[in-house]
Amino acid sequence: MVRRGPTEFRIGTSGWRYPHWRNNFYPPGLAQKNELAYLAEHFNTVELNGSFYSLQRPSSYRRWRQETPDGFVFAVKGGKFITHNKKLRDVAPPLANFFASGPLALGERLGPFLWQLPPALRFDAERMEEFFELLPGDVGAAVELAAKAEERVISRFKAEPGAAPDLLGPDTALRHAIEVRHPSFEVESFYDLCRRFGIAIVLADSAGRFPVIDQSTAEFSYIRLHGSQQLYSSRYTDEEIRLWAERIGRASGSGTYYVYFDNDFESNAAFDARRLIQSLPSTSDVA
Repeated sequence: MVRRGPTEFRIGTSGWRYPHWRNNFYPPGLAQKNELAYLAEHFNTVELNGSFYSLQRPSSYRRWRQETPDGFVFAVKGGKFITHNKKLRDVAPPLANFFASGPLALGERLGPFLWQLPPALRFDAERMEEFFELLPGDVGAAVELAAKAEERVISRFKAEPGAAPDLLGPDTALRHAIEVRHPSFEVESFYDLCRRFGIAIVLADSAGRFPVIDQSTAEFSYIRLHGSQQLYSSRYTDEEIRLWAERIGRASGSGTYYVYFDNDFESNAAFDARRLIQSLPSTSDVA
């Protein structure tokens, strides 16, 4: 069921810690420890990418929450071990480990979870349904799942600040988005499956490399802009920014739009995100 109500826009970047952003988007002399706070002065959201490469720590999630203002939101990228190494098979244990590592410590700053699949992974309805059934739909389910983590993970994190997920009520809904990169996913059966579980399919602009799926399957929308000409690097032209602004600016009654620029080369992501915000109609609600 797609919610019909006020539309808000959350626009930011995929990650924030890039050495090549220093003395470019980040001003000279800005300490690395202050980069997230600086970014949060310009945007209302960011994708947290470190969680894709390895388990983070509850104390880290807690620190990131404290470094950002009220109203700021993190999209948390699901672990590569789950999506790429295990390819979504037999992932109950690593999923439990992932949620035990502390993302709930973000509290009210917690936005959607992003699950990015590898390009070679084909659509398998049974595998996808099994994975979707494992994804916790609310905080209570996530806490129950985290309690099943491996003992090495529980013992590693249990004493850390932020380990106790007490910032959100158990009935607080969790959002999930999935980014697919194989054309076999361009089928109605996949779209219907996502609608049944309320999972957003990422609309990705990836220089023609991966499928472009524009389907409304959840109460929110998720867009990733990786670069229109060169993946992860090319800057969007003024005309391209204008067209994206028109496209999402026409949204009506579609919940929240999460939009992230992933063309991090030469700080393009940050500058393009700022240009998109400035190009939206003045009546748009950029939360």
